[in-house]
Amino acid sequence: MFSSKCTSKARLDGKTAIVTGSNTGIGKVTAKEFYRLGARVILACRDVKKAEQAVEEIVAEVQGDGVGQLVIESLDLASFASIKLCAKSILQKEKHIHLLVNNAGVMTCPKGKTQDGFETQFGVNYLGHFLFTMLLLPRIRSSTPARIVNVASLAHVFGSINFKDINHDANYSPATAYSQSKLANVLFSKELSRKLEGTGVHVYSLHPGIVRTELTRTLDQVYFPGMWFLGRIFLYPWVKNPKQGAQTTLYCSLDEKSGTETGLYYSDCKVKEPSAAARDPELAKKLWETSIEMVGLKDYDMFNCSGDALPEPLKDV
Repeated sequence: MFSSKCTSKARLDGKTAIVTGSNTGIGKVTAKEFYRLGARVILACRDVKKAEQAVEEIVAEVQGDGVGQLVIESLDLASFASIKLCAKSILQKEKHIHLLVNNAGVMTCPKGKTQDGFETQFGVNYLGHFLFTMLLLPRIRSSTPARIVNVASLAHVFGSINFKDINHDANYSPATAYSQSKLANVLFSKELSRKLEGTGVHVYSLHPGIVRTELTRTLDQVYFPGMWFLGRIFLYPWVKNPKQGAQTTLYCSLDEKSGTETGLYYSDCKVKEPSAAARDPELAKKLWETSIEMVGLKDYDMFNCSGDALPEPLKDV
C-alpha cells in the first residue's frame, strides 16, 4: 500500500521528548527516531523490562554521531497513582519538556475497569493521558515552542460520548467503548489547543492507520479465535507496519508546516476533517469539564501555575 512519509529535516538536539507506550509498535519507532535526531527521549511505559529491551535494541540499531539519550519511566495509565508518580519523577528530573506524544493505548479489550473504576479503554486511552498531560502542562508551557501529540484513530467517527453511562456498565461493546475513547482524544486535542492559543504550545490528534502492532492482541479473545488473522487477510492492502504507522506521529511532532498549526486532526501526514462530533465545541467543553472532575483536578489551575515548581496535586505524592 502507499503510505505517506514524514520528510522533515528537523533536528531535536537539546530537546526533551516523552513518548508513552514506547517499548513496542509505533511508539518504539517514534522514540527511536527522536533518539536518532538528538533528543533526550523518555520512554514512559507500563512494562519496564520491555522498555529496557527496547532501549537496548534502539541503541544497537542507531549508531553514529548526534544521537540523543534514552530514559525509562514507569507509567501505568490504568492507575492515577502511577500517573502522578511518573509525572512527579519527570518534573523533578527534567527542566524542559518540548514534546509529549500520548501514544499508549488498548483496543477492543474485554470488559474491565482501571484501578480508579473507569472503563479500561476510556481510562487508559483517554483519561490517563488527560491527567498525565495536565500534570506536565506547566512545564510544557515553560518550554515553548512545544508540541502535544495525541494518537487517536479513524474509529472516532463511530464514537459518541455517553455521559450518562461513561463506563458502558449498562451495555458494554468493546468497539463502541474504543470509539468513545478515541473521539475523546480528538475532542481533548481541540479543547486543549483552544485553551493554549497563543502560548507557543501546539496540539495535534491523528489517525496512524491500520497498523500491525500488539494493540490487536485481544481481538481473538473478545470475538473469536482467528479474528485478527482473518482481519489481516481482508485488510491486507491497508495494513501498515509500525514504521509506516509512525509517520503521521512524526509529521505532527517534527514538520515545519505542522509547527504553524494547532488543534487539527491528521491522517497520512495531512490535515483531515474529523467527524461532526469531533468538531463540536460545546461537546469538547463538556468533556473537558467532566474529565477535570473525574481525575480530581477541580481546584488545580494548570494554566496559571509556575512551570518551575511541582503542581499542587503532586506535592503530597
